[in-house]
Amino acid sequence: MDQHDGPTNGSGQDQAQQPSMAPIPPHEGAQPQLTTRQGHPVPDNQNIRTVGPRGPVTMENYHFLEKMSHFDRERIPERVVHARGAGAHGYFEAFGTVGDEPISKYTRAKLFQEKGKRTPLFVRFSTVTHGGHSPETLRDPRGFAVKFYTEDGNWDLVGNNLKVFFIRDPIKFPDFVHAWKPDPVTNRQDAQRQFDFASLNPEIMHMLTFWASPWGLPADYRHIEGSGVNTYKWVNAAGEAVLIKYHWVPKLGVHNLTMAEANEVQGRDFNHATHDLYDAIARGDFPEWELNVQMMSDDEHPELDFDPLDDTKLWPKDQFPWLPVGRMVLDRNPQNYFAEVEQAAFGTGVLVDGLDFSDDKMLQGRTFSYSDTQRYRVGPNYLQLPINRPRTEVATNQRDGQMTYHVDGVQEGENPHVNYAPSSLGGLQEAPKATPYTPYIAGHLVREPISRPNNYKQAGELWRGFADWEKDETIAFLVSGLQQCNQQIQERMVWHFTQCDAEYGQRVADGLGIDVAQVTPVPIGAD
Repeated sequence: MDQHDGPTNGSGQDQAQQPSMAPIPPHEGAQPQLTTRQGHPVPDNQNIRTVGPRGPVTMENYHFLEKMSHFDRERIPERVVHARGAGAHGYFEAFGTVGDEPISKYTRAKLFQEKGKRTPLFVRFSTVTHGGHSPETLRDPRGFAVKFYTEDGNWDLVGNNLKVFFIRDPIKFPDFVHAWKPDPVTNRQDAQRQFDFASLNPEIMHMLTFWASPWGLPADYRHIEGSGVNTYKWVNAAGEAVLIKYHWVPKLGVHNLTMAEANEVQGRDFNHATHDLYDAIARGDFPEWELNVQMMSDDEHPELDFDPLDDTKLWPKDQFPWLPVGRMVLDRNPQNYFAEVEQAAFGTGVLVDGLDFSDDKMLQGRTFSYSDTQRYRVGPNYLQLPINRPRTEVATNQRDGQMTYHVDGVQEGENPHVNYAPSSLGGLQEAPKATPYTPYIAGHLVREPISRPNNYKQAGELWRGFADWEKDETIAFLVSGLQQCNQQIQERMVWHFTQCDAEYGQRVADGLGIDVAQVTPVPIGAD
């Protein structure tokens, strides 16, 4: 029989003649036996092979060389951002409605359609700018990344707990991160570097106010909100779309710390949030969040005083109410931190049918950056790892690369010799096309900011909504940081705070001993 007449393994050998890939089980009742990665039993794991008991060591120590060389490679590159994290498995349960309407009116995404339908998921919480072994009490946004293993493949919803972001243009992202990361000379985070960047980018004021307040010091991961931050779209079966923002609401409520409380917690346990999440799940106290969405028609909305695609802005709840669409429950801890939490890889571009991108500039930039960093950090085949692998069948024409674990889904009736398309030899075929959403896009290619920046209004509203103790905490932190800055940066920041709210600016100025009336207006980015 010709090798192409029946199923083969790609080399011409009949599949029926292939040995089983399942591991050989130990004898019943036997204690598990230590082996090398090659499966060789290890009779002595305490003594290296030497010439006599004092050495020297010989080079044929295969077990030692394998063990040590793997140890040398146990760490993968740390995430540039979101390095410090904790994670858990759970499920998403759909409500089948959005408000009082069937959800199918707005999206055809299958995971939302049926009331009570459960989709498995994995969540990774994290700090953003600090390193992998930094205390979890440090002031920072908290990353909130959810990987849904849907019947149409993975959906990653990646955001943070503060609902907005520092910048609105992705070309600034490396600069923002560099300013918040340690000084390249002293290797210390430096308030002067942070406020220097902030004072020249007034779009930061909304997020900066969140960050400087107790919202930047959440008590733990179970008591934080989550948000997709960016604007997405939902698309229904007819190809009609609406703009969407996602919000996770914790069943336990939101709980933040004062600076004194954070210092006290850090003195006892710098892993407190990881411990709290793990221990709660282990004792059966499963944390839960409700997923809410805000919806808006897909147009420019000139009636608003901000651009709805601006990720430094919130959509007002009174105009765009939060509508529940499902709930998330975390009910299983990881079995191995590295394999699951550390190697978990998320990307804002990972969407399923019925979900789509908006023209949000930061979303477009993140969509390249997030998945690209995973290919560098974990490797080109990171999606073959169990924590990242979809629960559906995967079939691609991608082959090879570092750490290839298997061929992506060559199914019965497909020709494993064909890794290209189109082909008449039994290669992969395109999926049936759904009704697309085809927005009209036209304009000149430019390098310009958005036309409605409105950098200060929502920051002022946030400030005025703080309780007195939250205002006191915010001022104390800002003043202590700005005291480390030169006078020029101090005055620029005071001017920005004053544009947000007169009391806000005055209290920072008083703390620094600055006369607000003598502060020169900052022309950069002024509304």
